[in-house]
Amino acid sequence: MNSQYMSMKMAVNSNPHHKIDACSFSKNDSSQMTQTPVKKDILVPHGHIIISYKWRGTELAKALEKGVKVIISEQLGVVDFHPSSDVAVAYVSEVDIIAGTSFRRKLVKMRQADCMRGVVIVEKTPYTTQQFYSLQKFTVLELGLTLIPIANSSEAGQLLIQMVHAENRESCNPFRLKRQIPPMEVLLVRTLTCIPSLGDVKARALLQKFHCK
Repeated sequence: MNSQYMSMKMAVNSNPHHKIDACSFSKNDSSQMTQTPVKKDILVPHGHIIISYKWRGTELAKALEKGVKVIISEQLGVVDFHPSSDVAVAYVSEVDIIAGTSFRRKLVKMRQADCMRGVVIVEKTPYTTQQFYSLQKFTVLELGLTLIPIANSSEAGQLLIQMVHAENRESCNPFRLKRQIPPMEVLLVRTLTCIPSLGDVKARALLQKFHCK
């Protein structure tokens, strides 16, 4: 019984909220990320967040446990957190930004998973301000991902907890609201008013004349 298995077993016994995926223990995170950049068939139970195994025992994981139930998984690939089944979150720390651009490959891989909405949480500190704007341009303009700056991991924990609760309340989440199609009359009026010198009153008169209402 190796030390990795022992540490995982101790984590489960000490915290009833923690669950470990029934999968083989990979010793090479980079090879796992290459094989499965994003787990597409993820299922997040109500009120839970799935976090990558690399975050086990961290202050961020402990902060999450205070607000939601945490599930630990080894098979998330480049994704760090799943606050819901259709949202993938990548975390870019101050160290990641200062160390270089390797995290950009991680974001590109996450972007390629079109089945999920991608969110990038970035530590914006006095040491990363200069690099932040370049990262913002790359993340938002080039990849089309949502970028949220935070000051530290404690703030990130609060944000992720809010995301879990928001994703489970469809009526409070504007991204999950069903789009309502306007009545045909409204659509026709909008189309006609695009014609120069044709206002709302004339457009409705035309519709009435030609029995289009």
